[in-house]
Amino acid sequence: MESPSSRTLHLLSLLQTGGEWSVPDLAERLDASARTVRRDAQRLRDLGYDVRSRPGPGAAYRLHPGTKIPPLLLDADEVATIITGLLVLETWTPGDPAASVARTKLEQVLSPTLRRRAAATALSTQILQGDPAPVDFALVGTLADAVAAGARVALAYTDQHGRETQRTVEPYRHFLRDGHWYVVAYDIDRDDWRLFRLDRMRSARALAGVHAGREFPFASIESWLTSDFGRRV
Repeated sequence: MESPSSRTLHLLSLLQTGGEWSVPDLAERLDASARTVRRDAQRLRDLGYDVRSRPGPGAAYRLHPGTKIPPLLLDADEVATIITGLLVLETWTPGDPAASVARTKLEQVLSPTLRRRAAATALSTQILQGDPAPVDFALVGTLADAVAAGARVALAYTDQHGRETQRTVEPYRHFLRDGHWYVVAYDIDRDDWRLFRLDRMRSARALAGVHAGREFPFASIESWLTSDFGRRV
């Protein structure tokens, strides 16, 4: 059975094909009751979609021709969550416009109702300035793609003593801690799990090939860090 969000998206895709759809036909396509179809149609209206209905025994729905379709199917709470997260990044990554630009672009493609929620969230939210946490989002993207694809990454790394080495790693997760971004990765040459600061990484590039399957051998990153990187277990 589809989740409410995916079912509503399915309903939208059916209405976008044009013409009228009877409630029984929609109920059959969505594997839902007529009451659920009506509720999902109202949800689309609440999100800014111009869904028209024909009442009576032959009740049917259609999407008004010429409707400008908002490309995102988000509810108000989801928009507030995304805007708040972007505000945190804007505050914690001073001098980097990426989060601010992303927030502006998101607001431009929201329906009027959701745009008002986004503006209200930005107006009412104050993120206290913490220690600067600069991050290279291109590097974050390279690492994220490698994690998703099970790929290795070659990079130059400068340690805390200023020594630069060439490393080949299998990235696992990156996170923000004490004003710095880190990545947990399996270091191929050292045959062990290591922690790398992103601002000390240079020339990172994904290598061809898939190496998915190596499991992080600790309950969580927190437990690994508090056990002195696995030395006290």
